Amino acid sequence: MTSEAEAAAANPVRKSLLWLVAVGFFMQTLDATIINTALPAMAASLGESPLRMQSVVVAYALTMAMLIPASGWIADRFGTRRVFFSAIVLFALGSVLCALSHSLGQLVAARVVQGLGGALLLPVGRLSLLRTVPRGEFLQAMSFVAIPGLIGPLLGPTLGGWLVQYASWHWIFLINVPVGLAGCIATLRYMPDLRGVVLKRFDSVGYALLAFGMVAISLALDGVGLRQGGVMVVLIFGFASIVAYWLRAARTPEPLFSPSLFHVPTLSIGLIGNLFSRLGSSCMPFLVPLLLQVSMGYSPVHAGLMMLPIALAGMAMKRFATPLITRHGYRRVLVVNTILVGCTMASFGLTAPGQPMALHLLQLLAFGAVNSLQFTAMNTITLKDLDGSMASSGNSLLSMVQMLAMSMGVAAAGAVLAGYNGIFGTDTPAHTLDAFQATFASMGLITVASALIFWHLPSEVRAPHPAQPEVSGQG
Repeated sequence: MTSEAEAAAANPVRKSLLWLVAVGFFMQTLDATIINTALPAMAASLGESPLRMQSVVVAYALTMAMLIPASGWIADRFGTRRVFFSAIVLFALGSVLCALSHSLGQLVAARVVQGLGGALLLPVGRLSLLRTVPRGEFLQAMSFVAIPGLIGPLLGPTLGGWLVQYASWHWIFLINVPVGLAGCIATLRYMPDLRGVVLKRFDSVGYALLAFGMVAISLALDGVGLRQGGVMVVLIFGFASIVAYWLRAARTPEPLFSPSLFHVPTLSIGLIGNLFSRLGSSCMPFLVPLLLQVSMGYSPVHAGLMMLPIALAGMAMKRFATPLITRHGYRRVLVVNTILVGCTMASFGLTAPGQPMALHLLQLLAFGAVNSLQFTAMNTITLKDLDGSMASSGNSLLSMVQMLAMSMGVAAAGAVLAGYNGIFGTDTPAHTLDAFQATFASMGLITVASALIFWHLPSEVRAPHPAQPEVSGQG
């Protein structure tokens, strides 16, 4: 009788915890997408070119990629309640600093602060659920938490466009403040203070090598403030740092990510495929709103609404992913679909003023559908063969690679766009349209090339493991 009473009392608290983690996840995903339609207005306010605003997106994604490997250790060391509370405070503080920024440099620095908070919201929230929700209810709990990961990208671009057009770009950050305050109060009330039973030693040297490598490679791709020679130097140092990490990990007792993970063929192919496939496709939420506003003359609200078909098609495609993979197998689905993703991206290179709206909607729907299938297939093939001892580490590594690919993809797209601007010029919308068209074609070609990676998957692998959900929030 006592155990039943305790279970009944714990159930409302558990539901409140689910809502708390879900709202934190919603804040993270909303802020990752709400900024894209606001970039031209922000550029005009800060006296910058709208075609060179990618560092605002890169700073947020790259900071998240850097902190994800340390999130589990930080939560075990300081407790889930304290870390989740600090994450919300950092996120809200970064949002205020973003709104108060008067230069691009200040805005990028504020986005780093925001990214520090955002990087901890989902991993720490997921860890708290893993340790409090009964094993039989965990998949259902994670499915509930994953819903905001779909709603955030659905609302983000439209809400961002509406706020820019009818208020100012500052409000896309200020709306996080009241949500953050409510989240802080709820955290103190509902978040359990959980810590690791055995706290293993943190691989600080390995973490420094890995973090430096990610930052250096992303900065080299972005090329902000670097001359051509400097880009090559930073790029080489970045790759050297990554290689040094893996060489060191092979002889370290407790590395951040064990090289033994790569003994699982599906994980190694899935991770590399994730990196190169997302390197192309992750630039689309950045490029499409810019194209519509800078070269096509769309208003921020109109540009935001045009992003809705991508999210809606992505949600609708989820139900068809498993039957397609079961029937045709991972290799065939990923090879063919990667080519389709690249081709739909390249099709935006044919966009021009005066074309029928129906054609643009068809392009957006097609890209949203194939891109959603791509994320589902890549995520499940990467994690499906990991046993319990490697699942947590593999999941963190996949999350890091996803955020790294996002930052590198936007940085690379910005650099390619800048290069084509140098060729075509930026003095008229027609010239910028030429640069956008060439950039879409180039990034689509990069995505098509990544299909060669998935060709190495075993042909007999056909169905996702029924107990392996898709990684929440990453597509």
